Amino acid sequence: MNNDSNRMQNDLRSMMSILSPDISQDVIESRLEEILYRYDIQHKAMQELENDMQIKTDLFLSSKMLEGLSGKTLKDYRMELRLFQRHTNKAVVQIQTPDIRSYLASLQNVQSSTVGKKLTVLKSFFGWLVKEEMLLRDPTAKVRLPKKKKRLPKGLTVAELELIREMCVNKRERALVEVFYSTGCRLSELASMDIDSIDKQDMSTTVIGKGDKERKVYLTHKALFHLDKYLNTRHDNCGALFVTVRKPHRRMSNGTIQDEIEKISKRANLKRDFTPHTFRHTLAQNMLDNGASLEEVQHILGHENIGTTQIYTHVSEERKQTSHRRYA
Repeated sequence: MNNDSNRMQNDLRSMMSILSPDISQDVIESRLEEILYRYDIQHKAMQELENDMQIKTDLFLSSKMLEGLSGKTLKDYRMELRLFQRHTNKAVVQIQTPDIRSYLASLQNVQSSTVGKKLTVLKSFFGWLVKEEMLLRDPTAKVRLPKKKKRLPKGLTVAELELIREMCVNKRERALVEVFYSTGCRLSELASMDIDSIDKQDMSTTVIGKGDKERKVYLTHKALFHLDKYLNTRHDNCGALFVTVRKPHRRMSNGTIQDEIEKISKRANLKRDFTPHTFRHTLAQNMLDNGASLEEVQHILGHENIGTTQIYTHVSEERKQTSHRRYA
């Protein structure tokens, strides 16, 4: 029996003595010799063990791609798993629960929500490996997600929304604000809109949301009015709905749109956080305040789970004050 076989026999003997301490060591050794004699055994080098994590990561991401996850999500997953691999430097089969906890504990000066996102990726990865029978036990199973601070999304008040409108200094800014609020779109969804996708007759357009799912969103008369005013200033051949000011005119990126909204926010001098996503919160809250059903808001926002939409059902401070004045 070669050195690798001896090494494996010792490893198995140690494991069996832990799992079944009552079994005779002589019996264990005898049976192991009978079994191992039939095989050629070669000890894996450390480099092979490290490659194991990369190979399984590639298989995992390929599976998730077929399930419809977006390219951005897949990229984020790969980055998180690469950071974890660098920290542990072990083959997948060697990773234990303490390794998971050690990695999470090493994340200093990060919010609990960030830790939770990283752990969610690891849980998805190891859970998939167990499901695919590539791993017997999930090392993340006993690690709990950190408690999230219960922060309710807060949309703009009527006065704040009007102030944002007043602070727009050109037709493109005003069109951005109106389309954002009217459709309740995510930043990436608005950035990918094309002129040809706008159905003025139906006052709607279609967007591609998370998971590459298509949905219809709607434009108010005010949004269409300011959008037309902006488009009439355009003298380019770009098909994107919103384009850069400088030539050659190109589709505005997520970052460029975000910068434009930040400029408007600074002019308004709001005493609160204000991002493109704030328009989404504002639309959802206003729709519910004005009698829309939870299911209707869910479809407009493109939430897969209605539980995500339920965060908007809290009674706004404005409604509380109105009710108090009416009934107190």
